[in-house]
Amino acid sequence: MVTLEPLRADHADALLAFERENRAYFARTVPDRGDAFFTAAGFAARLRALLDEQHARVCRFHVVLGEEGELIGRVNLMDLVDGSAELGYRIGERAAGRGVATAAVAQVCRLAATDYGLTSLTARTTLDNPASMRVLARSGFVRVENTTVGGRPGVRYELRLLDATPDGPGAETLAPFRGGI
Repeated sequence: MVTLEPLRADHADALLAFERENRAYFARTVPDRGDAFFTAAGFAARLRALLDEQHARVCRFHVVLGEEGELIGRVNLMDLVDGSAELGYRIGERAAGRGVATAAVAQVCRLAATDYGLTSLTARTTLDNPASMRVLARSGFVRVENTTVGGRPGVRYELRLLDATPDGPGAETLAPFRGGI
C-alpha cells in the first residue's frame, strides 16, 4: 500500500535524504540533477521553486509514502496547460520491483482526472528503462513516438483521461484506482 501526499515544505528533510540515497540508482536511467541540487542550499532553493509552481497550479508535485510513512518516491504532474500535463515519477531503489510505481502512477492518474480536471497526460522515458515502460503500459499509456530524454534515446507516451470516468466509457482505465492504493 502506498499513499500520495502533495509536496509540502515539511517534506524537505526526508525528500533530500531520499534524493541523496538514490542519486546513483536514478542516474542509471534518468539524467542526474547535478551536484548543486544535492547541497542543502541548492535543494532548499529548488524546493521553494517547486512549491511556488505548485501554488500557481502550474504543476502538481507529490511524495509517495510507504506503509510505515517513509518517503519512497515522487510522482508529479508538470506543465499543466489546456487540460494536459506531463507525468514524471521516481521510486527509490529499496521500493523498486514491488508495484509501487504502478500504484503511484494509478493514483496520480485518478487525481489528474477527478481532482485536477485534466483530460490527457504525456510521459517520457529512456529506452534503457524497461521497468518504466512497463509501468506506463500497465497504466494505459500508449507509445506515440520516439524522442530523446536528457540526450538519450527515449519514447513518449500519451494517456487520454477524457473518457476515463469511474462509471462511464473508459472505466477500465480507472479500474486500478478503485479500492484504494
